[in-house]
Amino acid sequence: MISVIVPTLNSEADLAHTLAALVSAAAEGVVREVVVIDGGSSDNTERVADAAGCDWHEVVGPKSARLAAGAGLSRRGDWLLFLSADTVLDTGWHHEVQTFIERAERAGSADRTAAAFKLRFESFGIGARISEYLATLRCQMLGMPHGNQGLLISRRFYKALGGYRPLPEMEDLDLVKRIGRTRLVFLRSAAVCSGRPEEASNGSTLRKSIARFCVSILRLPPSLLLRLHG
Repeated sequence: MISVIVPTLNSEADLAHTLAALVSAAAEGVVREVVVIDGGSSDNTERVADAAGCDWHEVVGPKSARLAAGAGLSRRGDWLLFLSADTVLDTGWHHEVQTFIERAERAGSADRTAAAFKLRFESFGIGARISEYLATLRCQMLGMPHGNQGLLISRRFYKALGGYRPLPEMEDLDLVKRIGRTRLVFLRSAAVCSGRPEEASNGSTLRKSIARFCVSILRLPPSLLLRLHG
């Protein structure tokens, strides 16, 4: 049913938890394969993926290249689940996902519908709760989730949209912008994120926040913003 694609880069500390949350779904046949696409880790990320029985591939380049490669290398699922290496899905998440997929296929909307999880941070404190609230508000109003909320999409729909484009950043917003607000469903199950960035070189938080605001509110194409700020 589902091929899970996980892009990694020095993700040893988080990957084991991410993969552990997929075990029940794999045992029940919902997850058919997990494809880990690594960007050249120097830690034990490969060893963790190998111990979990994942398909391992190395693709040097931005995250967008790894996501696109993972979709192309996956073979067993009619649906694709793109999942960050620092994201742990709620217990029982696969039951809701299975119901969503079955309803979409019965309704004939599998080739024009996608889904994302509700965002939650593992951190304690008011700051994390405010960030969760703002993320929920952003999703409800604009239909533009963050990449660490996961993205579930049928392989047919993904191909029809042209997949992930080769962008150095904001590849998540670029794809969900093409999906469209009305064709994106937000699930009740949560994606619990550590909040740690995958790559320290992605730029300042302020710059990225401004760029996301431009894409979300002003509806500017991510490719244009990337050309403007380099």
